[in-house]
Parts: sequence; structure tokens; C-alpha cells
Amino acid sequence: MANKRTILVIEDEKNIGNYIEAILTSNEYKVLRAVNGRTGLSLCTSHHPEVILLDLGLPDIDGMEILQTIRGFSAVPIIVISARTQEKDKVEALDGGADDYITKPFGAEELLARIRTALRHRLHAGAGQPHIQNPVYSKDGLVIDFERRLITLQENPVHLTQIEYKLVSLLAQNAGRVLTYDFILKEIWGPYADTDNQILRVNMANIRRKLEANPAEPHYIFTEIGVGYRMLE
Repeated sequence: MANKRTILVIEDEKNIGNYIEAILTSNEYKVLRAVNGRTGLSLCTSHHPEVILLDLGLPDIDGMEILQTIRGFSAVPIIVISARTQEKDKVEALDGGADDYITKPFGAEELLARIRTALRHRLHAGAGQPHIQNPVYSKDGLVIDFERRLITLQENPVHLTQIEYKLVSLLAQNAGRVLTYDFILKEIWGPYADTDNQILRVNMANIRRKLEANPAEPHYIFTEIGVGYRMLE
């Protein structure tokens, strides 16, 4: 089973939010909903979505402020969905860090195409990391297809939780590099994650039980004591 991509929808109009959620759910996306800016920021930092759909006319915080706040700590693709049709509004949003801009009303196919484009850009940009990422990681029988979000080990599918997949994917995209505990915690659990490594250690133990023939002597994911983890290059 492929891991579902998470999309955060920050939209205060219930009907539009329901419409977007129905489209995304029927296309195998996991949807998080926020009806105001504060909730949207909280969900962004705690769930680390792959794409954000952002309305500019929110009841508590203007969407442009939300956009600038998120850009202060994340390169997650942000697609603005707004009733503001003036060119100056589009220019301001795009210059402010938005990856795309859709005006209301919009069709389902257009929305899905914009999301697919944002995900492709995120993938080939390495989620903002300064390294070149291949669409597939393959080493010693372990294959990770980033675009399809599928993992196989010796040609057998490996079933991971959403968090486990994100961890393995992050390490594989940086294969050969040591990623510190703090870096991983912030990338997976957001910028305000607890610095306690316990949750990371628990998830890594579960991953090793699924990937390693002998978890005590790992072949794919190595621990750099006191520093972090490194994936087999």
C-alpha cells in the first residue's frame, strides 16, 4: 500500500473546504482541515504536510501573513486559492513565497494538476535541501520509489506508517549523509517539535524491524552515536 500524501487545506468557507476535501480524498490524498490561520499554522508545524492550499481571506489572520510565517521555517509548496482576482494580489502572493495561485471558482482537474506539479517540483528540489535527488533509491535489494511512495525489500512490499515512510524517505534522499537528530525532528515533526529523541528512537526501532535482517546489526540505516542517522549510500 502506498503512503498517502498529506495536504493541508486552510479555508474558512465550509462549502469550498468540503468540495476540496472530497476531491482530494477521492484521489487518495490525506486531508487536514483548518478554518482559520492559527489552526492552519498549528497543523502545519505539527503534521508537516507535503502541500498547503491556502485561502487569503481568513477570519483571524490575513493569508499573506500566514504565507510569510510558513516561509520563515519551511519550503513546503503553497498553492494560494483565493477569490482575489486582481493581478496585484497574484503578484504579491507569488513574490511573497507562494508556488502557485488559483482563483475561485476552479475545477477539480485544474486543482489536481496544480497539486501534482507542486509535488513534482518539491521532489526534484529535494524538499529544499541542497542536493540532487533521484526518483528512486535502490541499494542491496531495498528500493524506494519516491514518486509512487512505494518501498520494496527483495521485491516484497514493505508496509510503513506515514511517519516511518517520511523518516526512511528523508534518509534515503540524503543517502550517505549524516542527518542530526535535531534536523530529523524538525523535518518530520515540525519546527516546534520536542527535542527529546525518544519518539525518533521508537520509530527508528520499528523501521529497523521491518527493513533489517538483524536490527542489532543494521545494513541500511546506521546510527552515528550522539549525532544522528545515516542511510547506506
